Amino acid sequence: MEGVSERQYAAHAGLSRGAIQKAKTAGRMVLHPDGSIDAQASDTRRAETTDPSKTRRPPKLKPVSEAAVTAVGDTLREQGLAAPMVGGGTTFLQAKTANEVLKAQERRLKLLKLKGELIDRSRATLLVFRLAREERDAWVNWPARVAALMAAELGMEPAAMQRVLTSHVRAHLDELAEVRPDFR
Repeated sequence: MEGVSERQYAAHAGLSRGAIQKAKTAGRMVLHPDGSIDAQASDTRRAETTDPSKTRRPPKLKPVSEAAVTAVGDTLREQGLAAPMVGGGTTFLQAKTANEVLKAQERRLKLLKLKGELIDRSRATLLVFRLAREERDAWVNWPARVAALMAAELGMEPAAMQRVLTSHVRAHLDELAEVRPDFR
């Protein structure tokens, strides 16, 4: 055999054997007398006679951002699965697994919200703030309510008792104000 077979040329050109047979039938291949294919001459003739708009080009793959790869890795690690090393590349299977995990987590959160077991963070923050303000207001008003009763029990002047209680309550509220809840 002087040249190469259809299968060998298909592997060389990156085409299917059927595409090579069609090109052979259409006369876009250079054949040796024994029927084998002259690879170099056939490459040239195919390039000259093939319509570029009808050729299949490999799809252009968009680059994946490092943030996306990191997010996939984080999701996989949270679930105890093998995650790609940063910069090591993510396989399609790893990305698909991470996507399925995220979808399952999202469905779980929606279900918890529908059941009423999960509430909105801004709503919870507002509720805690309102409750803390009500508690503070109750404590600020407490010395005025109980100072006269305590002063009568101890046999002292009510105004002095109210001043002392007010100063101690405000000092304690100032200490409590330093505590900042973190809802992250």
